[in-house]
Amino acid sequence: MDPLHKKAIAQGVAGMAVLVAFVFLPAGTWQYWQGWLFVAVFSLSTIGFTVHLALHDRPLLERRMNAGPQHEKEWPQKIIVSLIILAFFIFIILPALDHRFGVSPVPAYMSLAGNIVIVASFLFIFWVLKVNSYAAANISVAGDQKVIDSGPYAHVRHPMYAGALWLFIGMPLALGSWLTICFLPLVLPVLIWRLLDEEKILRRDLPGYDEYASRVRHRLIPYVW
Repeated sequence: MDPLHKKAIAQGVAGMAVLVAFVFLPAGTWQYWQGWLFVAVFSLSTIGFTVHLALHDRPLLERRMNAGPQHEKEWPQKIIVSLIILAFFIFIILPALDHRFGVSPVPAYMSLAGNIVIVASFLFIFWVLKVNSYAAANISVAGDQKVIDSGPYAHVRHPMYAGALWLFIGMPLALGSWLTICFLPLVLPVLIWRLLDEEKILRRDLPGYDEYASRVRHRLIPYVW
């Protein structure tokens, strides 16, 4: 088997095991249908991504697998990525605890809506990856990299983070917790810090980025910011 494919399978299996543990251990029960549905939706979405990249864009698969603070070159980004990972797991653990103690349950239809938001965010991120084969999980500029200004990049400069924001919105609803939604304002500053620091690197290292930024004025949300 291709070593890259073996690595992708190993990461996928480990990731699914971690996801199940962080959902059901805090919940204290396996009787948590919102948790099972979330695990299924999230896992199938990531598997679909991985299979597509393995078949159609091997270099991008390699770039996407080099994720985590250890793969960042700049210390601010190491800190930012660590905070994003921490926020991701908090947004899983808190709803599970909420389910356990029944603090702020959401109606079933809102949980289903949260899963729809998650699927939509993954589809949007997939669109980003389709038009930008340089969309690495860490901030770096390849030697042959060019500015991408088509697809979602024609509307905002950082569509990947726009998709991630919707993922953070959908997760608490999918897992059945109103309370966790209250922590969303803590995630937004971290994403903004990430993209602003990334822009400094792109302006410095990617030819043509300044001109692109002058044409596409909005960073995260069209017509807003």
